[in-house]
Amino acid sequence: MNMTIAWITARGLFGRRRFLLLLPMPIILIGITAVGLAANAPADELAEAVLYGLGVATILPLVSLIVGTGVLGSEIDDGTVVHILAKPIPRGRIILAKLAVAASVSAVATAVPMFVAAVMIDGVRLGLAFAAASVAGALAYSALFLALSVLTRRPVLVGLLYVVIWEGLLSNLVAGTRTVSVQHYVVRFATDLSGSAWFETTVSMAVAAVMTVVVTIAGTWLAARRLRSFSVAGETS
Repeated sequence: MNMTIAWITARGLFGRRRFLLLLPMPIILIGITAVGLAANAPADELAEAVLYGLGVATILPLVSLIVGTGVLGSEIDDGTVVHILAKPIPRGRIILAKLAVAASVSAVATAVPMFVAAVMIDGVRLGLAFAAASVAGALAYSALFLALSVLTRRPVLVGLLYVVIWEGLLSNLVAGTRTVSVQHYVVRFATDLSGSAWFETTVSMAVAAVMTVVVTIAGTWLAARRLRSFSVAGETS
């Protein structure tokens, strides 16, 4: 991984307007948890609605989508990627640097509020479980959305379709599709690590672990391979 590319990527990401979209999400998650507790909502119902329905199914993929498509997609759109491609740096190292920044930012932006909300609901063990699961999910999502940013000119749209249609609809209706759903990997990690019986998924821990690695490696490989086809002019061959 090239640390210079990582630093430039982080500086560019924090300087873009789309990064401001990340700020309200952690506040919303914690705020709704506080409101639910104040209203004496049952812990299991609050966990299902907030940690799963809002945190895992909505905030985690959206944050990862915004960040994952932004670390490289914005540079492709405005043409500044040419300055990076013109340097004698292997494309794989560029992608690894971009992935490291995307996954780190997404993990912090989701794991911290998930930890706080889960601790408020049922203690530290549940908080640590959801924080760790969010980190794993952020890594897989970041690799997936980073790949989309170089595979299509509409990565945000395609990513939203994946999140809304595949993960939000099909994976909850057709059990077989859950083996290729990052959302269900995260739920399995959180469930097993916390020992809670509040959340359900048909994906086993072994499948979740293996598929998280597969999605991460496949996304990184596809992104690096596609980036190699970009010319110094910033266009694909």
